[in-house]
Amino acid sequence: MSQESVPEHIGQEPPVLAQNGAPKGLLQQMEELMAALNADLSQLDADLQSSAERTPDNGSPSPFPS
Repeated sequence: MSQESVPEHIGQEPPVLAQNGAPKGLLQQMEELMAALNADLSQLDADLQSSAERTPDNGSPSPFPS
């Protein structure tokens, strides 16, 4: 059986660098991603809340609690 030469960098992302040029740790990257996700979800929630307030009430119960 023969082994093919495959570059090791395929499928790997380059290391993410911090503002000072040093590689970020995985925990720091995850914390930043979670903070960004939280901000996106907060904005989505605010958009949905304002959208629900503008929707005329047709008498049917809302699927979401107030």
